[in-house]
Parts: sequence; C-alpha cells; structure tokens
Amino acid sequence: MSSHKILLSVFNKTVSFPSKQHQPNEIVHKITQILVNYSKTSNNPDLHSIISCITPHVTYRVLSQPILQPHSCLAFFHFLKTQHSNISLKPDLKAHLILISRLFEARKFATMKSILNGLVTDSDIECPVSSIVDLVDEFESHFVEKFCDMLFRVCSDNRLFDETIRVYDYVEEKGLVIEERSCFVLLLALKRCGEVDFCVRFFHRMVESNKFEIRVQSLTLVIDVLCRRGEVEKAKELMDEMVGKGIVKPNVFTYNTLLNAYVGRKDRKGVDEILKLMEKEQVVFSVATYSILIQWYSSSGDIEEAEKIFEEMREKNIEMDVYVYSSMISWSRRLGNMKRAFALFDEMSQRDIVPNAHTYGALIGGVCKAGQMEAAEILLLEMQSKGVDLNLVIFNTTMDGYCRRGKMDEALRLQAIMEKKGINADVFTYNILANGLCKLHRYDEAKCILNSMVEKGVKPNVVTFTMFIEIYCKEGNLAEAERLFRDMEKKGEVPNIITYNTLIDAYCKKEKVKQAHKIKSEMINKGLLPDLYTYSSLIHGECIVGRVDEALKLFNEMRLKGITRNVATYTSMISGLSKEGRADEAFKLYDEMMKIGLIPDDRVFTSLVGSFHKPLTHAGLEQT
Repeated sequence: MSSHKILLSVFNKTVSFPSKQHQPNEIVHKITQILVNYSKTSNNPDLHSIISCITPHVTYRVLSQPILQPHSCLAFFHFLKTQHSNISLKPDLKAHLILISRLFEARKFATMKSILNGLVTDSDIECPVSSIVDLVDEFESHFVEKFCDMLFRVCSDNRLFDETIRVYDYVEEKGLVIEERSCFVLLLALKRCGEVDFCVRFFHRMVESNKFEIRVQSLTLVIDVLCRRGEVEKAKELMDEMVGKGIVKPNVFTYNTLLNAYVGRKDRKGVDEILKLMEKEQVVFSVATYSILIQWYSSSGDIEEAEKIFEEMREKNIEMDVYVYSSMISWSRRLGNMKRAFALFDEMSQRDIVPNAHTYGALIGGVCKAGQMEAAEILLLEMQSKGVDLNLVIFNTTMDGYCRRGKMDEALRLQAIMEKKGINADVFTYNILANGLCKLHRYDEAKCILNSMVEKGVKPNVVTFTMFIEIYCKEGNLAEAERLFRDMEKKGEVPNIITYNTLIDAYCKKEKVKQAHKIKSEMINKGLLPDLYTYSSLIHGECIVGRVDEALKLFNEMRLKGITRNVATYTSMISGLSKEGRADEAFKLYDEMMKIGLIPDDRVFTSLVGSFHKPLTHAGLEQT
C-alpha cells in the first residue's frame, strides 16, 4: 500500500466533515480535475470560486489523489500558502507530510527537503518533532527512515539541536538508522556554533550505536574541535582510543590537525610524537603537512631545517602552493633575508603560482622595515594590477614604513586612500600615525589623530594611552599625564613597562626624582622589572639634581641585575661625575666604555673636558 493511501486512510478515520453545500467528495473531484487540466493555479477562476469550500480534510484528500502528478500537488500546496486573506487555508502539518510523501515517491528529494525546511522554520506552524514522528508512524519503515534522516539534517542545518536529538532518539527506538553522513552534518553544525561538549558527546553516541561505519572525516572534525579549544591531549587520546578499538583509522588530515595544534602550542614533544606516528603508519605527507613543518622549524629559529623540508618537497615533485611559498617568504623576511624572499617570489611566478595578499604583505613588510619605500610602492601597484585586494594589514605596514622615514604626508595620504576604499582604520592605524607625528615633535597633530580615533568609537589600547601620556609629558603637563595613567586600568588597559618608563623619564627631566622612584616602586609591585631605560632615566635624573652617588648606586645595581648599560647610561653618569669635578671616576667610566666597544658621542667628550675646569669636590679632597 502506497504512503499517501496509508495517510489518507488514517485521516478518514480521524476527521469528520462539516455539513456544507457541496459534499467533500465533489469538492475533491472538482479540484483534482482543475489541477489535471490547468498547469497554473494562481489565477485560476474555477479554483478561486470554491476556496470557501476547501477545508483541511479536502486539502489532505486532494494532495493524496493518485491521479495527480507531484508537480500538480506542489502547485496546489503553494496556491493555498498564498491565500493570505484566509489563514485557515494555509497547509498544516498533515498537509506538509502528505506532500512530502508524494515527493518521496517521485524521488524529488531536493524539493522534499525544501518543503521540510519550510515546515521546520515556519513560525506559524507549531511542529515539534514528537508531532511529526507521531504522524509518520503509520508509514513503511523505508520511508520513515529516509524521512527522519532528512528531518535530522534539516534540524541540524537550522541549529535546532534539541529537536535533532529527538529525531535520533526516535530512530534509535524504532531500530532504524540515521546515516553517518547526516550525523556528520550535525557535528559540523555543532562545531560552527562552538558546542564542543555537545559535539564530543554525540560523536561518542555515534560510536556506541554500532549501526554504521564511522568515517575518518567525523573523527577529524571532533579532534579539530577539541584542538581549537586547547584540549590537544584529549584530542590525541580520542584518536588513540578509536585506533585501539579498530573503529576508524586516522588519515593525513587527522594527523595534520594534531600536528598543527602542537605547533601552535610550541610543544616539541607533541610534534615529534605525531611525526613518529605518521612514520610508523606510513602516512604520506600532504602539502599542508609540509606547510605546518616549515612553520614549525621557522618559528623555532631552525630555518635550515625549514629549507630542508622545502627542498624535500622539490625533490619529491610535490606541487607546492601559495601557502608554502608565502610561509617561506615570510620567515625569510623575519630573518632579514630579503634577497632570499624575492628569489622565492620570482620562483613562484615561474611556477605560475599566483601570490596572495599574505605573500605581498610579507614582502612589503620587509622593504618597509628596510626603509625601501619605493620598492613598497612598486609592490602595491603590482598587487592592484593583479587583482589582489589591499587589506588593512598591508595599509598599516606601508603607513608605518612612511612614518619610520618621517614621510608623514605620504602616510596620511595612504590613510585617506584606505578609507576611500571602505577599509576602516583600526587602533594600530591610529597608533602608527600618532607615533610618526610624535617622532617629528608634531604633538598637537598626534593628539588630534588619537582624539579622532576615540570619537570614531575605536577602543584605545595600552600603546594609545602611552602615547597620550608621552604627549602630555612633552607638553610639560605631568598632572594630566598621571591622571590618564591612573585612568588606564579603569578603562581596561594595564600599563606596561614602556608606559611606566615614559612617566619615570618625564619626572626625572622635571627634577621630580622622588616621584620617579615612587613610580618605579609601583611598577615593581605590579610584577614589572625595571629595564635599561628605567635605570637610564633615573640615573640621568639623579645626576641632574646633583645626587651623583645615588646615580652611581643605580649604575652599579644594573650590573648586579645583569642589565647591559648603553651609551646613554654611560653618558649620563660621566656627565654627572664631570659636573662634580670627579674627573678620575669619569675617565675610568670612559675607559670602560671603550673596552666594551661602546662609541662615545660628543656629549661625553664635552663633559670630560669640562671636568678639568671644575673645583675638586669633598670626595676629590679626601683622595689628595
């Protein structure tokens, strides 16, 4: 007995007819004839003339007529849905299921899924899974299984996860099976929604059901979900468990997922373990495997090993892609080897591998760092000629290059071009521009840039606050600088060592050394250790106020703490001693500078010469 006949018999038993002018059988027959004779229903006057006689039961009967082709049933179904003036005509749950059964018989699976999706997402029809499965219970098990499998997918696609599990429970209870591929659809939907625990639990349920073969794609997906949440050990244990039980054998994608996770964590032991497993199982490396290994060895500073991997790919005639080349170019640039980076770039062209934004970004970053802005401009033009879109990172990198060379007009022009292209400046953009202006002592303009950033709703970061503080310090407005410094944490940004050093240096230059030491103590209490710049500022400050012995204590403390002193530190100390007439001590530090390879500047010589014309201090008198 066909599916639609079963449903028809069920409805005949449960639905009574209202007394109307036309008998239901006559109405059903008339509608059927109309649908048989006319391909279009929307403007059919005969059909419109009997709208008032169409009841839900009539709809069920019409949709179940064997004489009607599925496309006619579908046309009638859509006709009813368009009758907005009469809500009672809108097809209900039963009508949907009858139509779906007809479409199933005709193997119109795409249309069937579309109707089912509309049913599940229609807010006007209350259709919990329990209501749906109750109605399909009378159908043949073959239809029920396929219908539930499709319903499972539709619920998964619409992220109705509780309903999806209800479908799975029903199928399991009936001894039927949801296909493994459909289960994968749910796993994928759970992954996209960040439902990690749900995803792992359902995977285990798939395994425990023992109703189908688990594909490696499902295992790899769950391992990837766990790795992305940082649970790499748990992911590795899951793989080992599946292998140990003989349930599924990992492939290169599975191993790559774990390998990439261990590389991201800089876990050498984990990387070595996965590589040994791949060797043991004779897993052939993919391009992605080589890319991950190149990244691993490069980030570990072992560029020679990265080059070996790259050469191995060449020897094995493995087709390298843009990601492999971009990775090698990027690491060559980081090591300052731009000659190698451009050689690789040329090789890409010879192999007809089209560079992407990341490739160009690495090269542009390298030439900008080297101050070769003309080369950067050529690369930018080449990018655009090849249809590679300029992104925010590349704009920021190029602007930074201009700012480093003091070419602020070019940097600001580039910002205008960027915004014209619809790319909004971020906090790094504003920081780069403001920093460039500060270096040229254009503090008012820098402040305007930073203020405009705040006005546009871009949240300032610790670098932004530090620049604001620096500007106020340069303007001599230490009260405003400290006020902003105290406000930072309230606004969610914690001062870093550069922030503290900026304030310490400003207080020292204003001869407020006591306040500078207070800031230093506060910094240490926050867990930040004073560095070269902290000590250099304090030494300079102590010398300014004539407390040279205190400066010497700090100078010697640097050596005890393993902080290497630079030209500025020695210069401040020599200057302080020279002003006090302590020439011997000043010259001793000068000799020390020369011995360790530091080249004195004019200020050192001026200070030393000046020390000869100073009267001896009490320290000098005691030595005579």
